[in-house]
Amino acid sequence: MVLLDVSIVNVALKSITDGLGASGSQIQWVLSGYALTFGLLLVPAGRWGDVLGRRKMFMIGLVAFTLASLACGAAPTATVLVIARLVQGLAGGMITPQVSALIQQMFRGAERGKAFGLLGAVVGISTALGPVIGGVLIQVFGETDGWRWVFLVNLPIGIAALPLAMKLIPGREGGPAGRRDYDPVGVLLLGLGVVALLLPFVQERQWTGSTKWLLLPLAAALLVVFILWERRYLAHGKEPLVDLKLFRLRSFSFGSSMIAAYFAGFTPLFFLITLLLQFGEGYSALMAGLVTMPFAIASGVAAAFAGRVVHRFGRPLVGVGLVGVVVGYLGILLTVHLVPGTGIGWALLPSLIVAGLGSGLVISPNQTITLSQVPVEQGGTAGGLLQVGQRIGAAVGIAAVGSIFYAQLDDSRGDYPPALQGGLLVAIGFLVVALAVAVLDIVIQKRRTGTHAASLGG
Repeated sequence: MVLLDVSIVNVALKSITDGLGASGSQIQWVLSGYALTFGLLLVPAGRWGDVLGRRKMFMIGLVAFTLASLACGAAPTATVLVIARLVQGLAGGMITPQVSALIQQMFRGAERGKAFGLLGAVVGISTALGPVIGGVLIQVFGETDGWRWVFLVNLPIGIAALPLAMKLIPGREGGPAGRRDYDPVGVLLLGLGVVALLLPFVQERQWTGSTKWLLLPLAAALLVVFILWERRYLAHGKEPLVDLKLFRLRSFSFGSSMIAAYFAGFTPLFFLITLLLQFGEGYSALMAGLVTMPFAIASGVAAAFAGRVVHRFGRPLVGVGLVGVVVGYLGILLTVHLVPGTGIGWALLPSLIVAGLGSGLVISPNQTITLSQVPVEQGGTAGGLLQVGQRIGAAVGIAAVGSIFYAQLDDSRGDYPPALQGGLLVAIGFLVVALAVAVLDIVIQKRRTGTHAASLGG
């Protein structure tokens, strides 16, 4: 439900504009506001789940998300819709870190990899179905009111999931008995730092001028103060929001940095292809969604497979997936260059499938490896940090790729294929950075394994 709400809204923007008379700035906040508040609560909510219990936090988030979806669907004005969408993002940020933490808690060894693989399959299916379901709802209910059902479709999901969560998710599974340290100052500092870091990127095209980039040094300063506070908090015998020792784990530090770079290259793909198909070639929202659907399905299938073998192959499996994504992106570049006109949708399918298969070998296996050494009692916090890295990477990637895309689009007077090619080259650059981090991790691991084997032999 949370993932569906990211992709399904993309195809409803025109309907929202027609139905509510929303301005460009309000439409931007419907999209970016969700991403902003979603990222804001990921780490604090992960911590609260570790302390209070993950089932409790999951259910609170689920109720809040369902009610916020109802408020979105019933919104009488664009302003009300934006506010409800911000609340929806906060609720999504409460739910998401509990999922990875529960997998950490309930599964071990190869079974954990399978669980994360199935989670990856859900990610792929949700991403695939979002644009298609959104397109169908808008066609059935019309451009004026179809957007409301894009949000109201969450109600039956939330209502059905609540009793299932109560029955199937374990009860008190937080940290040690008596652990009630919430670190409110740490929560505030990290929240302000994340907002200051994300805001100039998610509002990159709406806020003209360079003043917005002054938020980046402010974000850096806030995050430095946060780190100093966490160290001081720990020195006084209290449990900080984030145990900075997590970053001493090579699997966590390499995995979180690699996936941030990957999301910077991965997320803009659908943004670019949607612009090319809908605005450049006149595709309907439904048809544009159907074109990208094979990528998501291939990703889901590959993720389910990867979950079964990640414990055998480790980080090299992620490296193979990254190579597959880069090959798929290069195929998209070549296809857009060679195939003009409306036939581009069919022509893109082979490259999208290759990229999707590669993506399925990256996201879920990386999550399994990255969290493999994290203590179970810190699973929510670590999962939240991993998700924050993904959100930051996605925001940076869309801002960077979007800037190149629109700059070339202006120069070429509405010629979308060259603009897509320019943006996609930037996205490939981010993917190459992710691949370099993965290769470095593999090399270090092999050297350590070789040194250990040599010492045993000696």
